[in-house]
Amino acid sequence: MFIRVKPSGPRKYLQIVESSRDNGRVRQRVIATLGRLEELVESGKLDGLLRSGLKFSEQLAAIDSYKNGQAVAVEDRAIGLSLIFGRLWKELGIGSVLEELLKERKYQFPVERAVFMTTLHRLSVSGSDRAAEKWAESAMIEGAQKIELHHLYRAMAWLGEPLSAGKQEGCTPFAPRCVKDLIEEKIYERRRDLFGDLSLVFFDTTSIYFEGDGGQDIGAHGHSKDHRPDLKQMVVGIIIDGQGRPVCSEMWPGNTTDVKSLLPVLGRLRRRFAIGRVCIVADRGMISRETVRELESTPSVDYILGVRMRNQKEIGVEVLSRAGRYEEVTPKGKGSKSPSPLKVKEVLHDGRRYIVCLNEDQATKDRADREAIVAALSDKLKQGDKALVGNKGFRKYLKYGGSGFAIDEAKVKQEVKYDGKWVLTTNTALSARETALHYKQLWMVEQVFRTMKTVLTTRPIYHKCDETIRGHVFCSFLSLLLMKELAERMEGRGWKAEWADVVEDLERVKEIRIETDGKTVYLRSELKGEAGKAFQSVGVAVPPSVRILKKDDSSNA
Repeated sequence: MFIRVKPSGPRKYLQIVESSRDNGRVRQRVIATLGRLEELVESGKLDGLLRSGLKFSEQLAAIDSYKNGQAVAVEDRAIGLSLIFGRLWKELGIGSVLEELLKERKYQFPVERAVFMTTLHRLSVSGSDRAAEKWAESAMIEGAQKIELHHLYRAMAWLGEPLSAGKQEGCTPFAPRCVKDLIEEKIYERRRDLFGDLSLVFFDTTSIYFEGDGGQDIGAHGHSKDHRPDLKQMVVGIIIDGQGRPVCSEMWPGNTTDVKSLLPVLGRLRRRFAIGRVCIVADRGMISRETVRELESTPSVDYILGVRMRNQKEIGVEVLSRAGRYEEVTPKGKGSKSPSPLKVKEVLHDGRRYIVCLNEDQATKDRADREAIVAALSDKLKQGDKALVGNKGFRKYLKYGGSGFAIDEAKVKQEVKYDGKWVLTTNTALSARETALHYKQLWMVEQVFRTMKTVLTTRPIYHKCDETIRGHVFCSFLSLLLMKELAERMEGRGWKAEWADVVEDLERVKEIRIETDGKTVYLRSELKGEAGKAFQSVGVAVPPSVRILKKDDSSNA
């Protein structure tokens, strides 16, 4: 049954119509004609008629009273993030792993819920544990209503708590084995079929600095990637498998270089996850001659490493200058979303195997960028040396003569050999083609790392104890795990969305609680943007638009 507008000449009439099916055909019967539409609207009779019928529909009555200001909203809470990531938290087994490890502990608050709350906060806005407590006041998180700030501190301390002396086998020289390591291992064990083996892993690091006196032993002064040498820092490393799934996290003092951490972390990885042979894929920032020599002398460890082309003379003189035919790996595409073109060739030099990779589109861009810089530099030189002050882009192509600065033509010519190229070194038996494709996976994984570094913006870290610091940062790792899982499920349905858009749209999914006529009513906001896709991809039922509870039932909402 529905209301329809029936045109009749220049006039329009409002009718109540019943629709039915007869022998497979839809038939409509006019039950009543209410009158001319214009007159009903102008007189206000239509509004009165419709409003009088609201008393027969609790849902519509509640919405109407709220819109008319007759019912006051008691609270509104975000439910989208909690529903989506609560389901993933359960399906990945994170909650059950935590509960299993907590069986022997006598905490007087739900530690698992405190960890979930902190992890959810990282997914939303990140920040300190104090910020997480305040943020949770506007979110609906099942079982976390009574969690206070001191509970969060105790939960973080438990995550980062070192294991007993008898369980320290496999620790690195710069970090003990902790509760968070057991959690990573148990999660991996539950998902082993999805992960497959860890014969190919990616490794990258970032640094986090402390506000105040953070870090007993884990905080140290070192090379600051954040340009804050005045503050102590720690280094966080993430191991990701060949499919881009986070496997585990490592943390060590801020004065430990990436090169020194690589080998101990690899050894620890093999012991923790019972890996036979492993191939590490890392960027050029992780490589040094000393590291390569140690990798080659370590049994059952292979590597694919980027080379710092301009820092190693033999690369520019011998490797890039070596003649040879390139093999096409990926042809030049026709569309803007086509994969980047790629050609490779193998060069053997001084007992070492190099793979030279060429992207001709990038080569064209590099050449155009250099020509633009040189042209601008030429114009600046005509204005005098002072015009060059403060422009770092000009330094590469400048030389100083007796009469002043001039363009270094030899340097300009030398840079041509690097256009669109990067060089890999490997001790694997993989073909040049396979080696390059595995390294290209690192670029995909680096997108995950860039997201990780955003999630790991957990500053300010006010914790002073190493245990709470480790737990605080480990929640960011759990966030990354959940993010990757949701992204995979959405991409599996052909949906690729910006992470910031997904979070924003999920945070806009709210339930508004109002009290009216002795009832508690929950009104859900509309799903917009990527929110609906996230609900579908995870298989979470969207809550009804209106939920009505009698006063006796409202305590169970």
